[in-house]
Amino acid sequence: MTDRNAVTRAALGGGHVTVERVYDHPEAEAGTVRVFVDRLWPRGVRKDSFHYDDWAKDLAPSTELRRWYSHDTSHFREFRARYRAELESDAGRESVDHVRALAQGHALVLLTATRDVAHSHAEVLAEFLDENR
Repeated sequence: MTDRNAVTRAALGGGHVTVERVYDHPEAEAGTVRVFVDRLWPRGVRKDSFHYDDWAKDLAPSTELRRWYSHDTSHFREFRARYRAELESDAGRESVDHVRALAQGHALVLLTATRDVAHSHAEVLAEFLDENR
């Protein structure tokens, strides 16, 4: 990807995992599965303003964790550990498996409205998907 906010990940079922902001690249791409992974819809964005194949709300951090983190990058290490624990839960594994099934054999794009992609749950999720193929 040429998008500076995109973070390329290793192979996942024949494709790769990328993280993009919903505002940066709204179009569909051939051979990709685009999954919106925020719990809340971005303010001021119409649902038809960017392409996504699935909205995986359940893959977003819990409301409690999201509020605790509040995008304070000094808490990112602890946030990462807590969020990964949520992904390891039974409900988290079910949601992860759902996204893996959608992306089987395709490149996967995780979409988020977060400004700081490098310190976002989408980044942690991409790492998690990469490590737990």
